Amino acid sequence: MAAAPELDQAQLSAAKVVWNYMKVNQSTVKSDVIIVLGSHDTRVAERGAQLCLDGLADWLLFSGGLGNLTEGVFEKPEAELFADIALRMGVAENKILIENKSTNTGENVRFSQELLARRSIEVNSIIAVQKPYMERRTLATFEAQWPEIKALSVTSPLVEFEEYCSSETGDMAHVMAIMVGDLQRIKLYPSLGYQSEQIVPEEVDTAWKLLVQAGFTRYMIREKA
Repeated sequence: MAAAPELDQAQLSAAKVVWNYMKVNQSTVKSDVIIVLGSHDTRVAERGAQLCLDGLADWLLFSGGLGNLTEGVFEKPEAELFADIALRMGVAENKILIENKSTNTGENVRFSQELLARRSIEVNSIIAVQKPYMERRTLATFEAQWPEIKALSVTSPLVEFEEYCSSETGDMAHVMAIMVGDLQRIKLYPSLGYQSEQIVPEEVDTAWKLLVQAGFTRYMIREKA
């Protein structure tokens, strides 16, 4: 697939509209468990670990095997690498749980639920930690696949769009392509039962279409005709 063209101001503005929609900006409160969803962004691990150190949960669960963005890049499953970061930050080892088989957001949720059940840990409230532009998709996935949870909040590293893009996460065009694919999944997955329905405002849909037309389509699902 051809590379996306050089960025112009209209594309950057559209990307910020999508970014702001994908973040749900929820506050965090004391919960039963913090579930950190694995990814290629180790700042997610740092955010989850800090929340645990701040006393917001007794358990810190890292979920993630190797996914599309980490296979061949990480030498160990995402959850194990993230757990190493938490230990270095001072989180007690006996507070950490590791689920290292999941390869997508749905599996993050299901496999984490199964692990907690096996450990006989009662869970009524969760703080889920993900990348900023994955907040809404994470929320929608938990709502659809773990509806019994009474209190759910989703958070992410506290950075804005320009600051987020880095050598670790990919340049701005790369992040924009990932966001385009994630918003497509927000549109498609409710009908498949993977996520709860999310209202996409017209302004956001227009911005997304602009980015699609501009070629930021690397991570989109090929829809059947």
